Amino acid sequence: MVFTVVYDACVLYPSTLRDLLIRVAQAGIVQAKWTQQILDEVFSAISANRPDIPASTLERTRALMIRAVRDCLVTGYEPLIESVKLPDPDDRHVLAAAIRTRAQVIVSNNLKDFPPHSLSGWDVEARSADDFVLDQIHLNEKVVWACVQQIADSWRNPPGTAEDVPASLERSGLVQPVAELRAV
Repeated sequence: MVFTVVYDACVLYPSTLRDLLIRVAQAGIVQAKWTQQILDEVFSAISANRPDIPASTLERTRALMIRAVRDCLVTGYEPLIESVKLPDPDDRHVLAAAIRTRAQVIVSNNLKDFPPHSLSGWDVEARSADDFVLDQIHLNEKVVWACVQQIADSWRNPPGTAEDVPASLERSGLVQPVAELRAV
């Protein structure tokens, strides 16, 4: 049975990591979820850090993300926001979305914002992107490697190979999974 995960904005920001996480969901390993609010954070950060990227390109990427993963958008989580407690109140919407969808995992690189004692009552666990991808490799190495190959196949300018993808993921902050992917 596929389990449900909520991707936090920080793991959807780096393009290659975002691509891998979406492809893992498309492969059916997990049911990925996010909210419009999470996407607002992602694309606001990209726009601020990369003013050279046209707004139309960002809007297209956002629309493609939503189309890429069936039933990815979480709605109806807003009434839960006030009932959850986290160190950073601005992250409560992520936990509220996880509760609403009965997600087992929040994938975030800001683990300090999702401490175990704040999540345990909701049966939710926070995992770093590093640990999450490593878990997926251990569950189904061939499927994850196929996702990596698909990413390489999609690169056109310049063209890429499956061996190029781990370096890009490493720049996104992944460490352990990159070593495992290089070993395949």
